[in-house]
Amino acid sequence: MSSPRYWRGIPQRYRLEAGKCRKCGKIYFPPRLICDECKSREFEKVNLPKEGKILTYTIIRVAPSQCTDQAPYAMGIVELSAGSTGKDGVKILSQIADCDFDKLEIGMPVRIEFRKIYQEGEAGIICYGYKCVPV
Repeated sequence: MSSPRYWRGIPQRYRLEAGKCRKCGKIYFPPRLICDECKSREFEKVNLPKEGKILTYTIIRVAPSQCTDQAPYAMGIVELSAGSTGKDGVKILSQIADCDFDKLEIGMPVRIEFRKIYQEGEAGIICYGYKCVPV
């Protein structure tokens, strides 16, 4: 991911900010400009809960060049709890860290933590974001 693209996504990554449609209540992460349900353009910012459960996962053994030092690692789709959004069903794609691959299972509860994702080159910027860890 390029530096400008990374910096544009900081509010979503750092604070887990999503967009909630004011008309129909659908929540989008990352936020959108137009609701695909009702076509509204009016959104409010909501912070997503920091707990959820694993819906599915995979183990990455051959990683992209910026993540080779982390391989093997687990990636999963996590469904977040209702929390302050008032709705279940917000799903995120996240690395699942600090876990034994043999103990990973569908439905396992996880929490979101703020972590280093990768670094651009030897002297490049350090990119932070969220990872999920088993509860």
